[in-house]
Amino acid sequence: MTVCVGLKVHDGIVFAADNASTLIGTYPDGSSGVINVWQHGNKVFNLRKHLPIIAMTCGMGHIGHASISALAKDFRLLLTSGDDPLDENNYTIKEVVERAHTFFGDAYNALDPLPNPPHSFEFWIGGMDSGDMHGEVWKIQTTDQHVFDPVEIVAKDCPDQVFWGGQPSVINRLLMGYDNNLIEVLSETESDDAAQGAFISELQSRAATPLVHAAMPIQDAIKLADFLVETTKRYFAFLPGADVVGGDTDIATVTKHEHFKWIRRKHYYPANLNTLETDHA
Repeated sequence: MTVCVGLKVHDGIVFAADNASTLIGTYPDGSSGVINVWQHGNKVFNLRKHLPIIAMTCGMGHIGHASISALAKDFRLLLTSGDDPLDENNYTIKEVVERAHTFFGDAYNALDPLPNPPHSFEFWIGGMDSGDMHGEVWKIQTTDQHVFDPVEIVAKDCPDQVFWGGQPSVINRLLMGYDNNLIEVLSETESDDAAQGAFISELQSRAATPLVHAAMPIQDAIKLADFLVETTKRYFAFLPGADVVGGDTDIATVTKHEHFKWIRRKHYYPANLNTLETDHA
């Protein structure tokens, strides 16, 4: 379980995510629940060094025994030095998305047996085509043994947008004015679908909080993404039950001129003992 947040403004794209990784399993009495929560997962990725391509994940932290972080690095290796490396002078984000869809889909479908429902895996890819100055964002999703086709979340011609995944309730309440509990309550009432839809539309028009603007400097977009992740983390820290959102926050950006940049991230090794190492993800 996690929270991941993305923002697009004119100057670029920001991805941010927490680090909590939740292990759900079966107790000796046969019931299921949270077995452990680790606080050092990796959910934001650089898929091709030196290019404006960025990714993040939420949902399943592993496919089989392989972490999504390790699989993301395997995929990056294919794009960098595999049999068909990505042409850094002639590529599209859609091409990267399609190749990621095949890679992660094959890894998932190779599981025998497939995981029992309910479960979900989301992998978001954003960036700019070679020679292009406008970003776009796509999402790959696997839910309950079905691998869906990639979906374009943010188009190139969209000037600004904020999007999020994982544990959405806190950001839903903050930015939209309601969360999915309201939808469930309305569905249990006797009002018809049209009336429910009209109510939600009117509520959102009055309660939504427009915090993102195309002209926002990238540093302010970074601060906003950090705020949304941090607010969710603090909410779950006080919520009864396991802290399924938490740990550090990793943040990265892609911009038109600077391409991919890490803003904040952790290392599993001390830098002073690994002076020749510049990066690990």
